Amino acid sequence: MKIFWRPLSVKAYLLAWIIVPITVFIVIDSFALYRNTLESANTAYDRMLVTTAYSIGDSLRIDNKRLQIPVSYAALEVHEAEYSTRMLYRINELDSSFLAGDRDLPAYLPNIKKWPNAPTLLEINEGQYGNARVRIAVVFQPLSLAGAHDGAIIQIAEPMENRTNVVRKVLLGTLARQAMLLMTVLAVTVIVVNRALRPLASLKNLLDLRKDEDLSPMETTSAPKELQPVIFALNQLMARLHRLLGLQKRFVSDASHQLRTPLAVLKAQVQSGLCGDAPAEQVIKEIAVTVDRASNLANQLLSLAKVEQMRGKGEKELCDLSTLAQDVAVDLSPLISEKNIDFSLDASPAWTLGHPWMIGELISNLLSNAIRHTPTDGSLGINIRADETSVLLHVWDTGEGLSTDIETKVFEPFSAVHHSKGGGLGLTICSEIADSMGAALTLKNRIENGLVVGLDAIVQFERVLPT
Repeated sequence: MKIFWRPLSVKAYLLAWIIVPITVFIVIDSFALYRNTLESANTAYDRMLVTTAYSIGDSLRIDNKRLQIPVSYAALEVHEAEYSTRMLYRINELDSSFLAGDRDLPAYLPNIKKWPNAPTLLEINEGQYGNARVRIAVVFQPLSLAGAHDGAIIQIAEPMENRTNVVRKVLLGTLARQAMLLMTVLAVTVIVVNRALRPLASLKNLLDLRKDEDLSPMETTSAPKELQPVIFALNQLMARLHRLLGLQKRFVSDASHQLRTPLAVLKAQVQSGLCGDAPAEQVIKEIAVTVDRASNLANQLLSLAKVEQMRGKGEKELCDLSTLAQDVAVDLSPLISEKNIDFSLDASPAWTLGHPWMIGELISNLLSNAIRHTPTDGSLGINIRADETSVLLHVWDTGEGLSTDIETKVFEPFSAVHHSKGGGLGLTICSEIADSMGAALTLKNRIENGLVVGLDAIVQFERVLPT
């Protein structure tokens, strides 16, 4: 049987970690207080027992070789504020023979081991007197050496009930005050915790009142200092969601709009072929071109969606740009050969952190764009260099470069769809990949003698040394 534990709320967690340790401390402190108070009471009352024993010992006399024991009963009376009792006493010979006092009090067995601070004090112990526990002080009273008695052992006892009553009263009073203290701490803690968590409740209410489409950032200046990082993280999350929703809307809009055009063209071409308006061979070639364009557009749309899906997901790994560039060049070599382009690859090992597919897609789109804009028998190439902190990927061609009308919006989707045979998303994909990796992508015309002789696409990555 599996048991599911319900997680504690923040309020319960705080209260538990504040109240429980204080309660445990009070319990331990109360136990220590009881023992210390009992020890202090025993010390005070024991002194009274010993003093009484010495008083009785001083009154012992030997008269005509007989031991006289004039014990004053007033000396055995104990008067306190809330109780009154009488001490018990017993006087023995050194051989434990009874001389005077209460025979029911257990006799002290001789063990003359005197206390160093009070040589005549033999022992202070506890014993049983009837049904009551008593505290007993035992002293040795030396007498005349010439007589029949060398000395006597005096025992003075007092019921323990009086001491325990005093200690219990002190303990109960202390426990009452500590309970009041605990209740005060609990009440103050509840009030403080409720006030401290009030901003969280306000934040929850603000989020509940927001409309589904409202992803605007929340104001942080009036929030407590501890809550500001949470609101900042929420704002970042909403910014990412706003971006993703925008990309999703753009993807749906672009896909529905851009795919509709080649499909409509394809339908018209098929109808033209069926009607015999054009030679079949010409119609098939036109259909092939339209299908290629629709296929390229669909692939680019899927690549753009995959880039957004991979953004910020998965662990990055070491990637060698020179190896990835060589693989892309091999894949696109048929297109290079088809236009008889002079291609050069100048690359040395250069490492960065990223996703191999994304970097490969970036290089592939830049190189495809360069091939598409490079005239037949032209030249293009890839240069990869690394310095101390960065890696530069340089794809150059000998095409017409960027025109002034699209230079400012070159990375926007379908900005060049009417000027090339591509799908219009290649540079957009490159921009998204560079942005997701923290790289910098720039495009600029290469000018010689005042004329545009080609386009340079430069991507700057952060360099990482392989371990």
